[in-house]
Amino acid sequence: MIPIKETTAGVAFAVQVLPRSSLCKVVGVQGDYLKIKITAPPVDGRANEEVIRFLAGIFGVRKDQVQIMGSLKAKKKTIMIKGITKEDAEGALTAALSIC
Repeated sequence: MIPIKETTAGVAFAVQVLPRSSLCKVVGVQGDYLKIKITAPPVDGRANEEVIRFLAGIFGVRKDQVQIMGSLKAKKKTIMIKGITKEDAEGALTAALSIC
């Protein structure tokens, strides 16, 4: 499991994004990063928008609760999900990782 930091607003964790894949899915864990594939290219913020949409679906939250904290142009990003606990996040990630 990746390190998940609980804050007063929600949780934060790191992801590594692999754009231009054939489908959106969680690939696994590499080091301290959740590795995800998305179909969008890294052009005009489309990959970031798809990361937000995809993670909102995994965690069962609205898109406006998912925020990319810095690293907008890098493949490795820190994600903040507002309004959930560390236990909620771990449960959602465990379910997503069991599918990959």
